[in-house]
Amino acid sequence: MRKTVPKMEKHLSLVTANPSATMELGSRIGERLRRGSIIALIGEMGCGKTCFAKGLCAELGIPRRCINSPTFTLVNEYAGRLPVLHLDLYRVENVRAGLEVGILDYLTRAESGVAIIEWADRVLPLLPNDYLAVEFTVLSARKRQITLTGIGVRYCKLLKEFSHQ
Repeated sequence: MRKTVPKMEKHLSLVTANPSATMELGSRIGERLRRGSIIALIGEMGCGKTCFAKGLCAELGIPRRCINSPTFTLVNEYAGRLPVLHLDLYRVENVRAGLEVGILDYLTRAESGVAIIEWADRVLPLLPNDYLAVEFTVLSARKRQITLTGIGVRYCKLLKEFSHQ
């Protein structure tokens, strides 16, 4: 009989008071990323996903002005300390559509860099066993609750280190 290994998860919830604080949180996460990092951004339109991505990418050596949501192109690629694939799956309705647009190929390419996936909740079953989920909840026009969920050993460790700062 095959033994199932329970999925490791660690959660950390924070509130940011404004877009600058959301960007700063992204920067603090970006400091800790290494090759093969998968960041799954989840939340409604206008909740701060791209703002967070700008902060994260800035820490990877990519100017903030270069970071745009790739809603109409599916993916933007950036060269920095690590190469970044910034995917926006807004137009991808489900896992099947995710397979059709080649999400697995993008995840394979991200092994040499970082993948930031906006609207990642549409393809969660396709993600590897280790990733960081970042869920945004709008509390007011500027204030956001951001819940970080480390899936797998790598990201549970990252959140443990992050929470002890």
